[in-house]
Formats: sequence, C-alpha cells, structure tokens
Amino acid sequence: MLFSYNQFHRAAFLGVASEFTGKVNTQVDKLDDYFHQSEENKRVHRMNDSLLNLLKANFSYPDTAQKIVTDSLKLDTIITVRRYVWRDAKVVYNTVNAEQNYLQINRGSNYGIKDDMAVLSSDGAVVGVVVNVSPNFSEVMSLLHVQSSVSAAHQKTGNLGKVEWDGKDPRTVLLKGISRSVEVKVGDSVVTSRYSYNFPPNYLIGTVAQITNDPATGFYLLKVKTATNFTGIQQVFVVENLQREEQLQLSKDTEKKMEKQKNKQR
Repeated sequence: MLFSYNQFHRAAFLGVASEFTGKVNTQVDKLDDYFHQSEENKRVHRMNDSLLNLLKANFSYPDTAQKIVTDSLKLDTIITVRRYVWRDAKVVYNTVNAEQNYLQINRGSNYGIKDDMAVLSSDGAVVGVVVNVSPNFSEVMSLLHVQSSVSAAHQKTGNLGKVEWDGKDPRTVLLKGISRSVEVKVGDSVVTSRYSYNFPPNYLIGTVAQITNDPATGFYLLKVKTATNFTGIQQVFVVENLQREEQLQLSKDTEKKMEKQKNKQR
C-alpha cells in the first residue's frame, strides 16, 4: 500500500527495482554472449568468406583485343572469370612439435575440397596445402613440415624463392633462393609468389627475422617469422585455383612437345 498509493515512495521503489533488474540483465547478457561467442565467430568467418570471394585478385580478365568468349564461370557483365574460390573451415586437429606436422579440418570432398588446395588462416596468412581428403574431413600439410615447399617472393623487390622448414623452431621458416644482390632488411614481408599453382599471389607468409648467407649456394638464407600462429589456429580458408588443372596440363603437354621435337632432330 505504501508503494502503490504514495508517489514518492513508488518512484524510489521503481528506481531501485530498475537498477537491480538492469544489473541482472547485464550479467545475463554477458553470459549469453559467452555461450554464443563461438557461433558469432563462425558467422563473421562466413561473412569474411563471402567478401573474400569478391576480391578482384580472384578473377582474371580476358584480352579485350581478342574475341571474347563467355565462360561458364562468368560472374558479371564485365566478363570477369573467377580464378579462386574460398571456402571456410574449422581446425579440429593440429600438431606443431613434430618434423612432419599436419592439421585436420572439418571440410572434405562433400564440401568440394580436393588435394593440393591452398589453406590460409582467417587473417589471410599461409597455413599449408591439402594432401588428403575424406567425405567430411581433410588433412593439411602444415607449413611446419620438412617436406613443405612454398613458392614465395620478397615483397619489396618481387624476387622469388622457396619457403621451407628445417624442423626446428615452429615460429620460423626459411626463405631460400634470394640473391645477395637484393637489398633485404629485417621486417620485410615475404608473400606467396605470383607463379604458384596453389596459392593466390601476395598473401603473407611472414616477415624477415634474421639475415644470413647460405655458403653452399651464395644466396641469402633468410629466417622468416611466420604470420600464422600455428599453436592457436582455429579458423581457416581453403582456396581453390579453378585454373590449376589447365596450367598443369599445359606444362605437361609442353614437355612432351619439346621431347618430340628433340627426338626428331636426332
């Protein structure tokens, strides 16, 4: 009766009640955010997946001086032809302490994943290459694998080399094949090569952490800090080069053609 018929007391009571319920609702909302954070992260990852598929770098442009042939993969009216497709995935297994490290992701052949597809982190940094596929899962050879070899470039100069791992420090890999005539500094970016069949060009592999010389070759031996944190990786993208088979077939046909010409000359 005091709160119902006394305006002053009623206002005071409602103010206290609102403060109390507000605090309760705030805590409930925080708890709800905690349990739904994983789902929200997945939603953001899927959104990033959609945006990445629209990047200009995923398309090639036909020579306008030639006859334009409409490709079945045409996306829009300016006759752009898709070259790369990005698919999201989650890491379900990962190792970093062996000489031959692998990741397992929750996407397989049922989702369009195939051998030799590139795998990048959610930040667009190099993770590895798909080497085996089941209907629902895929095995990825990590960059931290002694048999891994990724075509790379020193971003500032465009000079090409190979990134490999020596099986020692999981935080660093080695960039080989860069001439000592090239100006290289600690902190320089190392990216995927424009000539890679697997990886789209200019995606970060890491940054130069130490500069030494390879006495056996006369080239630099560059220690590169990986852009991917392999100990905490959770979400990745699997990238398919839709023109890869055509590129590989052309190389094989060229080798056969040159071999035939060589035999004729004999």
